[in-house]
Parts: sequence; structure tokens; C-alpha cells
Amino acid sequence: MIRISRRAFLASLAAALPAAALVRRAHAASVDELGASQRSMRALGEVILPQELGAAGITKAVNEFERWIAGYREGAELLHGYGTSTLKWAGPTPATAWAAQLNFLDKKAQRAHGRAFADLSIEARRALVQSDLDAINADGIPPLGRAPHVALAILAHYYSSSEANDLCYMAHIGRQNCRPLAAQTRKPLPLAQAHA
Repeated sequence: MIRISRRAFLASLAAALPAAALVRRAHAASVDELGASQRSMRALGEVILPQELGAAGITKAVNEFERWIAGYREGAELLHGYGTSTLKWAGPTPATAWAAQLNFLDKKAQRAHGRAFADLSIEARRALVQSDLDAINADGIPPLGRAPHVALAILAHYYSSSEANDLCYMAHIGRQNCRPLAAQTRKPLPLAQAHA
């Protein structure tokens, strides 16, 4: 059994606290940087999200992703699957890597086209994003918090939403929304009728 003095324990605890504070500050700075790059983020959303959403839907999806990342807390307990008691916690903040990737896209656009990423045509933006995704061998949509690229993170966030589920089935299902018991036996309305 290892014995540690109270003084040594308190010294190690004091050394660990600043590291946690640095992580929180780095996350906050990255979230601020992503928020400041809102124009680039929206331009990325136009490339990666389904075009059926339209301009307003893409803006809404990007804004919701930004809210999600702003609320991210390292070490927060995650929901566990039905029938399992295994607990999992949120890993280190992905915001720092995602902010750097968004900046890198802007720098690549400047080098290749002499303009900001958001000022390029959708085809030129798509080519830049595709080259990044090819470089990381992206295969499929990963879990949101572990997305290796900001483009995949936006996509993963959107596809986990109730709106994406409704668009997929072209019906107002409202997955993750609470519906009254009386509505449980009714077939979901088609999207056009649900919004009318």
C-alpha cells in the first residue's frame, strides 16, 4: 500500500486544479473562435447539410450545433443505453480541434483561390472539405463528440435531431419529442400537412 502525506496530497491536488482551469479556458476560447467564424461555419453547413433544408434550415442547424458545442462539458456523465448500467463520461473538448480545422479551411481557400472559404462557390467549398475528409479517411458519420472533423460534427449533430428523422421519413414523427398518449395510435402526418 502506498502512503502519501497530507502535504504531498494537497500539493498534487493544487497542481491538478490549474490544468482543469486551463482546459476550461481552452474550450471557452475555442467556442468563442467558432462563434466568431459563424460565416465560415454557415458556409460549411451549406456544403455538408442536405440542400432540402434551404437557407433557413441550414442556418438553424448550424446555430443548434454551435449551442451544443458551447454547452459541452468535459467529464459530464453521458446517457447510457437501455438495459445497461455502464456509465460513460464526455471526453476532452473537441472544440479546439474543430476551430483549428475551420481556420485551416479558410487558409486553404485563401491559398488556392485568394478568397475566404465563405466567399467561394459551393463546388469549390465542397472540394476543399472533401480533400480534408479524404485525408482523415472519414468513413460514415461518427458519434458527435468523437467526430474527427468539424464538417462531420455538424453532420452528426444534424442527423441525431428530430428534424432529420422527420425529413428522412417525410413525416412529422417528432422523435425525441413528448406526444400525448392519444396521439400514439395515429399515423404521423406527412411533412407538408404537419407544417400547414
